[in-house]
Amino acid sequence: MTVTYSSKVANATFFSFHRLLLRWKGSIYKLLYREFILFVLLYTTLSLVYRLVLYDDQKRLFEKLSMYCDKYAEQIPVTFVLGFYVTLVVNRWWNQFVNLPWPDRLMFHISSCVKGKDEYGRLLRRTLVRYVNLTSLLIFRSVSTAVCKRFPTMEHVVEAGFMTPEERKVFENIRSPHLKYWIPVVWFSNLASKARQEGRIQDSIDLQNILNEMNLFRTWCATLFGYDWVGIPLVYTQVVTLAVYTFFFACLIGRQFLDPARKYAGHELDLYVPVFTLLQFFFYSGWLKVAEQLINPFGEDDDDFEANWIIDRNLQVSLLAVDEMHMNLPHMTKDMYWNDSEARPPYTLAAADYCIPSFLGSTTDMGYTHTHTHTHSLYIIVSHCVLVVNSALNLSAEVVCLLVKSVSLWQHVCTSLSASVSKVLKSYLNNIGYFFVPVEKVPRLP
Repeated sequence: MTVTYSSKVANATFFSFHRLLLRWKGSIYKLLYREFILFVLLYTTLSLVYRLVLYDDQKRLFEKLSMYCDKYAEQIPVTFVLGFYVTLVVNRWWNQFVNLPWPDRLMFHISSCVKGKDEYGRLLRRTLVRYVNLTSLLIFRSVSTAVCKRFPTMEHVVEAGFMTPEERKVFENIRSPHLKYWIPVVWFSNLASKARQEGRIQDSIDLQNILNEMNLFRTWCATLFGYDWVGIPLVYTQVVTLAVYTFFFACLIGRQFLDPARKYAGHELDLYVPVFTLLQFFFYSGWLKVAEQLINPFGEDDDDFEANWIIDRNLQVSLLAVDEMHMNLPHMTKDMYWNDSEARPPYTLAAADYCIPSFLGSTTDMGYTHTHTHTHSLYIIVSHCVLVVNSALNLSAEVVCLLVKSVSLWQHVCTSLSASVSKVLKSYLNNIGYFFVPVEKVPRLP
């Protein structure tokens, strides 16, 4: 029942969210339209009574009551109370999602550490992961209305294959007034210890890793049970609900358009339709509806967790991992980058723009680096010219030293030149046949 729209907002475009405003499933319109219609009907009824039914003296009394309600309704701290409450509910909702029990880590350990391709080894691995899934099923039955409707009794659990009839008898013979989701955990631990004694688990460290993962899985289940047991204090939920409802009850009277002839402050216009009051109702009541939907994500709302899908997925994947995929490996071959020290996967034409150079640090592209580079290039060019002149005219050492000092002075002058000057000079020297020498061959200043 989860409403997914991530692909619709993958890229930020012009009015990218407008495509979501017309969706019905999981929308605020679906949650709020009944309350909104009721509010509009009540407001319209009061407005018609004020305009058409009341006598003049009764109208004066209603106008005083309207201004009184409008004045003191703003003293109700709706924004503060509602904002803090919704933040608390959203954090609680996300923590429950983070603690959903997934058997993936356990099934990896069981598939790799519980040895044996014979029938007993297969039975051992499948029984272990079945106990894992039975544990999560018992928790989901206790917290999710959708799962409870699917598995209302233990007989339905047996019929679904999570438990054998013999295991059900043992389960029911264990007398405990508490929720017995921990019984499959005990069965799992004992069976794993037995597998270690029989040599199916060849190392005690492997057994310890499997039991640690099972403890983590049990912690996830216990966390969900704890969230179901201890909710947000009822008094806080009542305070928030009363604050929103009383605020808009006061708005029904206080936001009425009064007779402009009476010249009351703020009532110079008679617009009939309270546009901003309706928007305020839409936003505040919608805010409250968000909290109402998220406070228990294991119900049957549009955005509640798909607990039944989680049960189906976990059982199918875990049995597949420990049975058909156990030591069933593909043949190893050399990869396509075997002799390539710089493996670079290809890009399609549609993804060509995403081929970018590596990030080398934020100071790599600073402006002074370019200035220094261009200036150093000019220095190399002119120094090379000195070498060429020296080899052609066989100048004395004193003259060469004087020329090099002139180049050094010119280097300081060129710090203010732009990169374009360097490019033009390089292009000119290339055109007249000069070539560039490595930096280590440039004469050093004395």
